[in-house]
Amino acid sequence: MDLNNTHLFYLCLRKGEASGKNVTLPAVFKAPIRPDVVNFVHTNLRKNNRQPYAVSELAGHQTSAESWGTGRAVARIPRVRGGGTHRSGQGAFGNMCRGGRMFAPTKTWRRWHRRVNITQKRYAICSALAASALPALVMSKGHRIEEIPELPLVVEDKVESYKKTKEAVLLLKKLKAWNDIKKVYASQRMRAGKGKMRNRRRIQRRGPCIIYNEDNGIIRMTNTDIGRIMRSQEIQKALRAPKKKIHRRVLKKNPLKNLRIMIKLNPYAKTMRRNTILRHARNHKLKEEKKAKAKAKLEAKAPAEPKAEPAKATKGAAKAQA
Repeated sequence: MDLNNTHLFYLCLRKGEASGKNVTLPAVFKAPIRPDVVNFVHTNLRKNNRQPYAVSELAGHQTSAESWGTGRAVARIPRVRGGGTHRSGQGAFGNMCRGGRMFAPTKTWRRWHRRVNITQKRYAICSALAASALPALVMSKGHRIEEIPELPLVVEDKVESYKKTKEAVLLLKKLKAWNDIKKVYASQRMRAGKGKMRNRRRIQRRGPCIIYNEDNGIIRMTNTDIGRIMRSQEIQKALRAPKKKIHRRVLKKNPLKNLRIMIKLNPYAKTMRRNTILRHARNHKLKEEKKAKAKAKLEAKAPAEPKAEPAKATKGAAKAQA
């Protein structure tokens, strides 16, 4: 196909034949093809879907082991303590030991994601679209386009309003593009690896890429809107009416710290608490009375202290005062 040609056939919707009208080839199909840019962008963007993984921090170290040191004609790797079992004396902790940890245990804080410049992503998309206009390059990827009139294949705008799958199937058959769909059906196979256990059992090849300008009711497979279904009248009629009484959760309180809760559990607790307070008050009163009696008794036994006489002034002191 000559990319310098700026016109394409405008195919008819019903018969799959050329309508005689021409359309200008978009400039994006003349963009330079850069497999290195496409590969770089694709490799980095795929890394943003990874899920962090790591081994346990305790793996390989859940045993008591210590090196025997030198002088025993054995390696200085830590060895399991104890005796009476084959495990005692075996090497531990090292990555070369049975039951030891791996070398450089993986961590969850690895740099999993990559940032790609917007200009690079746009460049990669333009380059991929330009490559899709080369029949030889498209066929080298395994697509069945031998009977298609040309690439890119342009059809009428009425296709954007299709709502039935059988309409799209009929159109692809008339455009001689159904062989590429059959290739996808024939390529369905079981995945090799543990992805089978992770809800990715079957794999298949890629089919044709369909690009549309306006969404005039195109039917696509999407996730079910559970909220809209549950709010629908059909479901609400079958459900029971919501209960108006609100049952709030009762907060548990410690009866040993909350007297009101203790009285609910044991009504006699109030009497016990009152008796305890009265007993403490009575004991405190008796102690104070006992202290007062002891103090009075000591004051009664102690003799009266003689009054101190004023000191006589000496001659030296009298002279100093003079």
